[in-house]
Amino acid sequence: MLLLANVALFQVAWLSSVIGGAREMPWLGPVAVLIALAVHLRFARKPFEEIILVLTCALIGAAFDSLLVAAGWVSYKSGQFSAFIAPYWIITMWMLFATTLNVSMRWMRGRPRLAALFGLYGGPAAYLGGQALGGIVLVEPWPALIALGIGWAIMMPILMRLSEELDGMPGARRKWLREKSS
Repeated sequence: MLLLANVALFQVAWLSSVIGGAREMPWLGPVAVLIALAVHLRFARKPFEEIILVLTCALIGAAFDSLLVAAGWVSYKSGQFSAFIAPYWIITMWMLFATTLNVSMRWMRGRPRLAALFGLYGGPAAYLGGQALGGIVLVEPWPALIALGIGWAIMMPILMRLSEELDGMPGARRKWLREKSS
């Protein structure tokens, strides 16, 4: 049930974010993300760990997407406070993404090469989906897609490892904790 709720809430909030950004209603995504976060934290065994993971992902995502904006490879229709910083609805999408790390993406734990491959293809695919819905423009498509692929291929194994350290959700605990207690 938790897995299905996680996937469904992610999809609804992701679509709300992109469509809200495209239709110049950048507040729509953060509202949907707030609801998804509230549900996520309701199920958390250790909410504080999940909050730290969510905030850390927000900082990583804000830096990464702001670099893409500053390079001129990506632009957004709405929600930017500065021409060099990613819009706030994109940063809240990173918070939303963090809610999947210890639930629906748990299967990638301990598989850094698989996580990198997932990032290499999945990262750019998500941005292409966002462009198709009108929420993002890949101004310089090839440099943007290459940077997205490389960036996500590097970040996914790091985020998966971080999620192991900051796992506040029900389910299999960290592998290293089980090994330590043996």
